[in-house]
Amino acid sequence: IHLAGKAHDLKNVVDFNEYYESNTELTKKVYDAFLKSNARVFIFLSSVKAVADRIDVDLTEEYTPNPSTHYGKSKLLAEQYILGKQITTYKRVYILRASMIHGPGNKGNLTLLYNFVKSGTPWPLGLFDNKRSFLSIDNLCFIIFELIKNNKIPSGVYNVTDDVPLSTNKIIYLISSTLSKKPFILLIPKYIIKIIAKLGDIFKLPLNTERLLKLTDFYVISNTKIKSVIKKELPFSSKEGMIKTFRSFNN
Repeated sequence: IHLAGKAHDLKNVVDFNEYYESNTELTKKVYDAFLKSNARVFIFLSSVKAVADRIDVDLTEEYTPNPSTHYGKSKLLAEQYILGKQITTYKRVYILRASMIHGPGNKGNLTLLYNFVKSGTPWPLGLFDNKRSFLSIDNLCFIIFELIKNNKIPSGVYNVTDDVPLSTNKIIYLISSTLSKKPFILLIPKYIIKIIAKLGDIFKLPLNTERLLKLTDFYVISNTKIKSVIKKELPFSSKEGMIKTFRSFNN
């Protein structure tokens, strides 16, 4: 199960070559070792960003990849290397294109949102109406376990995500509920928020254009293919998984 890699650089301080060293070249070495070994199953945790950074339709496995960031490109190159190699009949290989994964210890935008709500600061992005797919760590582990134990699941590329996408405003409500707080959402005009985000790029503020995009963009992923081969429902709903993550922050 190959999970190692270089994730997003929100502060834009990382040499882009690090993405290819970690996400592409390391994956090649690990996969080559698998091919020479007696191991039967190889699972590579890729990302939906290997396909596209922005979408306006539900993302399926048939979508033609066209990533624009070094992160996405490095993940796609790793996928292509894996898919370009022949495997013996007794080996199985799975590429999992994951949406944003969350769980205890999460250090990304969900932590930022949680601390924002916990501080009592009003949420200023109420006018942004979006939907994004997320993946709880529990559902990811469930899927990986099913892939390992069921040798009838065919090798291939699979999107992995929770069933129902959530809006950022919905997440604010879930965090508020977890904290027993009343949600406080402001309706500030979008153009003002975008100006603040551009200033954030210049002055290294918590809100910059990339983070604003992650918090407000539409990015819905289909998990129909993986569920059709597993033939089981995911153990946690989108809401249940998110609440479990937020409660872990509180603990």
